[in-house]
Amino acid sequence: MAAFVHTVETGSFTAAAARMGMSKSAAGKNVARLEQRLGVKLLNRTTRSISLTEEGELYYRSCLRVMDELDETESLLASRRQVVSGTLRISLPISYGRLCVMPILATLSAEHPGLKLDISFTDRRVDLIEENIDLAIRLGEPGNYASLSGRKITSQRSVICASPLYIDRHGSPDCPEELTLHDCLGFSRDGRVLPWKVRRDNGDITVIEPVCRHIVSHGEALRDAAISGMGIAFLSTWLAGEDIQRGRLQIIPLATPEYDSPVSALWPVSRNLSPRIRVVVDKLHRELNRTPF
Repeated sequence: MAAFVHTVETGSFTAAAARMGMSKSAAGKNVARLEQRLGVKLLNRTTRSISLTEEGELYYRSCLRVMDELDETESLLASRRQVVSGTLRISLPISYGRLCVMPILATLSAEHPGLKLDISFTDRRVDLIEENIDLAIRLGEPGNYASLSGRKITSQRSVICASPLYIDRHGSPDCPEELTLHDCLGFSRDGRVLPWKVRRDNGDITVIEPVCRHIVSHGEALRDAAISGMGIAFLSTWLAGEDIQRGRLQIIPLATPEYDSPVSALWPVSRNLSPRIRVVVDKLHRELNRTPF
């Protein structure tokens, strides 16, 4: 069953065998024996690809449920020995996940040798149930889902900034309305450019839909574009803080909220905050819940 699931998830017997620590032929033979025992064909095989048959699709979904239940049972038994074990499938935002979360997960992995992490990176809002994700870290408002539980683990702060090169050439806007006279760099997620937030003198928060000359859908690439002088950007301090400290970017004197959006951990209600989810969420909360730059 495991060989079948890994073959479906990786798309090949070779990759499935590497994941399981066995030979390619052993993985293929396991799936063949499974098909023989069930009396149905589970996979369509060609020289270039492997795909599920209709029966294979039904069996694959059942396998995921069965393996999840076994994994949860093992984790619960291990928790009685104060041992965190089993596989945790985590979805992380690309830049935030790489820069902020992965170092914490690396430390956690060393602390819990029985914990196995299956980590994917995307700025898309994944469907945890449909995509069989145990835990997702989400930037911005997490949304309201009856099938999910969650916890705020920290908050983001963002600033409006540009490189000294850009400011020397184009000057700096003195008020939000003057941003229309500048080259703005927008961050795109799920097909839309995210708004900017500024704080007025009276404390009111104004949401701005920037008119952007350039639009980038990757956080680190957006930061790099700002550093190179392509325009003004609205960047989170976890992403741009070091560059501001070193002078590669300068904060534009337009006030922004102290905290402009939450960072949340989300998990399916059906997972019932298993020990391995709890230990990861608690660790992230402790390490990330600090005052931003």
